[in-house]
Amino acid sequence: MKARTRARGVALQALFEIDITGHPPAMVIEDRFDDEPLDEKMADFAREIVTGVWPIVAELDQFIAAHAPEWPLNQVAVIDRNILRIALWEFAVSEKIPIKVAINEAVELAKVYGSDSTPRFVNGVLGSLASRQNEIRQSFKRLSNS
Repeated sequence: MKARTRARGVALQALFEIDITGHPPAMVIEDRFDDEPLDEKMADFAREIVTGVWPIVAELDQFIAAHAPEWPLNQVAVIDRNILRIALWEFAVSEKIPIKVAINEAVELAKVYGSDSTPRFVNGVLGSLASRQNEIRQSFKRLSNS
C-alpha cells in the first residue's frame, strides 16, 4: 500500500472511532499512530485530514446526503460515510488533491475497509459530487468566510 493511501487509512480509522465514540480527535489520531506508525510527513498528512474533516462534518454530510438520496446518511455504514467525507474534503475543501485521485483513493479505501458493495457506492456518490465540484467549493469558501 502506498504511503499516502496508508495515511488516509489511519485517518479513516481515526474518523471512524471519533464518529462512533465521540472521543477527542487529537487523542484518537495519536492513539492510531501507536497502532499504525507513520513517518512524520505521512502522520502530518493523516492529522491534516482528521482536523480538516471533523470540524465540518455536518456540512460535508449535507452534500453527501444530497447525492445519495436513496441512502439516508444515518443508514450509510459509518466506514462508508467517513470514506466519502475524506474524499469530498480532499477535492472540495483542501483542493490539494486532484478530483480523480481523491475518488480513486476513496475507492481503494472502500476495497480495504468497506463491504463488497462499498467501492461501487463510493464511486457513484463521489462521481455525482464531482459533477458539482465548483459549486461545492464555492459553498465551502462562503462557509469559511462567515
